[in-house]
Amino acid sequence: MTTTVIDAPAAPPRRRRSATERRHKVGWLFITPFLVVFAAFLVFPLAYAFGMSLYSSTLATGTKFVGLENYVKAFTDPLFLGGLGRVALYAIVMIPVQLLVALAAALLLDNLATWLSKLSRLLIFAPYAIPVVIGTLMWSFLYSPRFGPAGTIFELFGLEAPNFFSSDTIFFSLVNVVTWQWAGYYMIIIYAALRAIDPSIYEAARIDGANGWQIATRVKVPMISSSMVMVITFALIGTLQFFTEPTVLRSVASGALPADYTPNMYAYALAFSYSQFNYASTIAFALAMVVFIGSFGFLFLTRKQSGLK
Repeated sequence: MTTTVIDAPAAPPRRRRSATERRHKVGWLFITPFLVVFAAFLVFPLAYAFGMSLYSSTLATGTKFVGLENYVKAFTDPLFLGGLGRVALYAIVMIPVQLLVALAAALLLDNLATWLSKLSRLLIFAPYAIPVVIGTLMWSFLYSPRFGPAGTIFELFGLEAPNFFSSDTIFFSLVNVVTWQWAGYYMIIIYAALRAIDPSIYEAARIDGANGWQIATRVKVPMISSSMVMVITFALIGTLQFFTEPTVLRSVASGALPADYTPNMYAYALAFSYSQFNYASTIAFALAMVVFIGSFGFLFLTRKQSGLK
């Protein structure tokens, strides 16, 4: 009698991990601390705040779930809508002013080839390096009719110094502060785009008979249109979230700057002056919706006009 021995199938060979897989795991190992911090300080707080915006809390009824009722209330709230109208007006006035100042400074510096160019870039960019709170406090001193130099300067010309903190002038006072603070930052972005242009293009334009003004307006500006779109987008997002400058100036111009002057100031007052944390969260997310729609709409229109799909 013979016995048939059936060999057991050989175990499949263990696949060796490739070098790419090992690099991926090492990459995730390095990025994990960032993901933890990102989730702990941004994702979770945003999720918690959004959850709060879906509830209403009063002494009479306690805390109850109201769904989107707070958002309906927000977009019909005259105080929130009034603040949106003011920041929209600031965007209409302030963004073109900032863009023109930054563009003019960048074009001027692009034509300088001496040590003065580096010094000028530093001086124009310096206001951005100053914290916003400190810069606004500095301007509040300069605007002061009693302590600032404005009164002395106007007296030299026999004029009476205006009240920069009145309801009639506070708009332009804030426009000046924000333009001074951010124009240098936008100038650096535009200047970097200008330096990336091939100089041979300018030489070709000069051979064709173009002067300096024509090269600036018909060659340089069109070629940096994408950088200017980015600058306008940054300025639009920042203007719609207007908060620090009017909040700081409110200590000396409370009559011209009410607590609901901008949507962010309104949300801050609701949360920390009236303890309406649920509705304050709703105002914050409602403003985020407006910022997203405004910036996305602007980018969509610019891409459509440029022929991009």
